[in-house]
Amino acid sequence: MSDQPLWTVFLNASLINNFVLAYFLGICPFLGVSNKIGTAVRMGAAVTFVMLITSVFVTGINWLLAAIDAPYLALISFIAVIASAVQLVEMFIKKTSPALFRALGIFLPLITTNCAILALALFQTNRGYGFVQGIAFALGGGIGFTLALVLMAGVRERLELLDMPQVVRGTALALALAGILSVAFMGFAGLGG
Repeated sequence: MSDQPLWTVFLNASLINNFVLAYFLGICPFLGVSNKIGTAVRMGAAVTFVMLITSVFVTGINWLLAAIDAPYLALISFIAVIASAVQLVEMFIKKTSPALFRALGIFLPLITTNCAILALALFQTNRGYGFVQGIAFALGGGIGFTLALVLMAGVRERLELLDMPQVVRGTALALALAGILSVAFMGFAGLGG
């Protein structure tokens, strides 16, 4: 078990080693759902929820697999937990907000294959985080993911109001913005000690 304080685990996951802007994990929803701030916040909330569920179950799965001496089943177990959590989120959103369900489109089921969530499970295991540290790590990772989505959506919404050449719009601009945000987040690396 790691002896890091909870606040450093949280800060590390949310800012210093942000899944999207430092590790470049979860880029598909980052580029695809970050056109409107409202949609970005809701997608970030869904990913945060799945991260929290995954973190809780990863602790139990690791304990169980260690007890039966079957660590080779960890990866497939993590994927099963992630897929189940995403199905719950998808059913909840479809039932409570059909408009949001349509706005998120294919990116909602793609949370299952979001490498940021699988990376959370693997990092939590490899770093030896216990239950409470895992929750702090998942919460920090989810908030960092949401922060990256909201920042990108805010910039994109502002850019829609500008008169720019057609060649600069679209994918080229999104990738340039992602690079600039990533470089900006590198400034937080000094906080890690």
